[in-house]
Amino acid sequence: MNGDLIRFFVLLAVFASVFLLLQISLRAAAERGAYSSAVNKRLKLISRGFEREDVWSHLRRNDPALLRHSSGLLGGMLRSIRRDLMMAALPFGPVQVLFAMIIIFAAIVLVTSVIAFVSNYQITGGVLLIIVAFAGAIAIPLPLFAISFLAQRKRRRMQEQFPVALDIFVRALRSGHPVAAAIELLTQEMEDPIGSEFGLVADEVAYGADLTEVLHAMAERWDLDDIRMFVVSLSVQNETGGNLAEILDNLSKVIRERSALYLKVRALSSEGRMTGWLLTVLPIFTFVSLFLVNPGFYLEVAGDPIFLIGFPALLLLYVVGVLMIRKLVNLEV
Repeated sequence: MNGDLIRFFVLLAVFASVFLLLQISLRAAAERGAYSSAVNKRLKLISRGFEREDVWSHLRRNDPALLRHSSGLLGGMLRSIRRDLMMAALPFGPVQVLFAMIIIFAAIVLVTSVIAFVSNYQITGGVLLIIVAFAGAIAIPLPLFAISFLAQRKRRRMQEQFPVALDIFVRALRSGHPVAAAIELLTQEMEDPIGSEFGLVADEVAYGADLTEVLHAMAERWDLDDIRMFVVSLSVQNETGGNLAEILDNLSKVIRERSALYLKVRALSSEGRMTGWLLTVLPIFTFVSLFLVNPGFYLEVAGDPIFLIGFPALLLLYVVGVLMIRKLVNLEV
């Protein structure tokens, strides 16, 4: 009996020790994670010994303004991809993304063609067309959707932080700090993404750039109307004078009311937007899934001559439908 009691207390002590060690480890990891998220990326790079020019080039490597002279559909697409990569803070450029997509596309086409040939399917124009469509449905939408998702999540975070940044800016002005010092305060107090962005603004102003132009460039990089209103307020105050702190305090209230209205519109339109997403994604998902499960469903009819006309026409109708759906569910507030 005494042996069982001793064994019980030993097991209880072991359990308590493991539990306490686990709690200490999780607490330490949580504190490190909180500190890491509280310090923005720009300050981390500076603390590692990077020069201001290197930090600026690192954080602005995918700046869409670098392609502002590009025109046409291709130029607009490149700027959009660069903006998404910049907002998502991914460590590669559009050329690398395009190269990776080409490699994935070519690999899928090659592997699928070999499998179709081994499965005794004749490699006709229709079969090649369906294989190319299958490879394109995997190699193109998936990377772009992933990048867009990360970018929009970071952009929403930027929108949420901006009214808080304005409040800090207003308090700094009312306590007697000049505009440059108030911006420098934001670079130290705010988390990413807005902390690093205002840090870039502070660096450019320190090198002699005009504050209004730099803030306008930041608004264009993130495509945010809230920052554009901030720039307009600063420009008007510089030209006409007035209490900048009071102007920005009122602007902060307007932005919060506008954000509340925007969220209300999103809630009311959520069903339509979800329907639009389903109608956009479901055909691609169904096509890829069915081709993976039963490729013969497509390959057996791909040899028909009318397939070369019907399938491209179907793809064209799908693209037209997606564009129309985007126009319907894209509500501006």
